[in-house]
Amino acid sequence: MKRIEAIIRQEKLEDVKASLEKAGYPGMTVTSVQGHGKQKGVTQQWRGMEYKVTLLPKTKIEVTVVDADVEKTLQAIKSSAYTGAVGDGKIFVVDIADVVRIRTGEHGEAALN
Repeated sequence: MKRIEAIIRQEKLEDVKASLEKAGYPGMTVTSVQGHGKQKGVTQQWRGMEYKVTLLPKTKIEVTVVDADVEKTLQAIKSSAYTGAVGDGKIFVVDIADVVRIRTGEHGEAALN
């Protein structure tokens, strides 16, 4: 099993959610986060003064999938989050040792469905 963590632009959340639902993954965790990558933030002007915003608002989506569905899930996120501009985000794939459904006590892949 893998956990896929995607850091994306806030305005792409609805597109990514729809794409994941179409691919068969309606369940996800969504968190508002801040950060920056190579772009190191943006410089803006306000009342004639320049200031630098170094932490930009982003959205983090987490989905846990079986190993066989990793590529399909990655493709759904990449295609729907892409704008071609700096700041589109990153996707991380992390190994999951176990999953436990609290209500039933199921472990492993059975707890994902």
